[in-house]
Amino acid sequence: MQTHTTLLLVRHAEVEAKYQRVFGGTIDMNLSPLGHEQADALAQWLKRHPLDAIYASPMKRVQQTLAPFAHNGAPKPVVLPDLHEVNFGDWTGLSFELVQEKFGISAFTWLDQLEQGAIPNAENTRTYRARIEPCLKHILGESPQKNVAVFCHGGVIRMLLAILLDLPLPKMAAFEIDYASVTKVSLFPHKTEVQLLNFTPWREAGL
Repeated sequence: MQTHTTLLLVRHAEVEAKYQRVFGGTIDMNLSPLGHEQADALAQWLKRHPLDAIYASPMKRVQQTLAPFAHNGAPKPVVLPDLHEVNFGDWTGLSFELVQEKFGISAFTWLDQLEQGAIPNAENTRTYRARIEPCLKHILGESPQKNVAVFCHGGVIRMLLAILLDLPLPKMAAFEIDYASVTKVSLFPHKTEVQLLNFTPWREAGL
């Protein structure tokens, strides 16, 4: 019997062009043509890694990423509404350049800005964590000592890692979380291990 829980944290694939390098957040966008190819490559890779359960954000970009895998004999996904991407408030829909222009802030510091509650009308770290942490507890409570995939968003993965590793959210800026990437975390009785970080099956497939 497996003595630990393994989480595969899966970010959605590339989104349509007009939302790339934009704070999409709560905008319910579609995948790009390349994104659909990335999702297919991801599904092929996941087929070689048996899963006991799948949890997912309800947003279209996540559901479209999950579709090629879910339609191929995978466990039935459980949608958790609170796994949606962070609400960026007044930054929503703005490019990195526009954030700099309108607010005089480098968009690359967005995790620090969330921590400080400095993005107008956005979630801050406290409220964001209060939304994501119960999702994690639900997943771990329902699927102990199982292999589980969580299909979600770059911001959500960073918050999940912050909780699992007991680190401040801004420290997660050190981790790249690419489109259609997999980050594997195993939870043992006495330690938590990151065993795979930002692995992109679509690059292996030459996309």
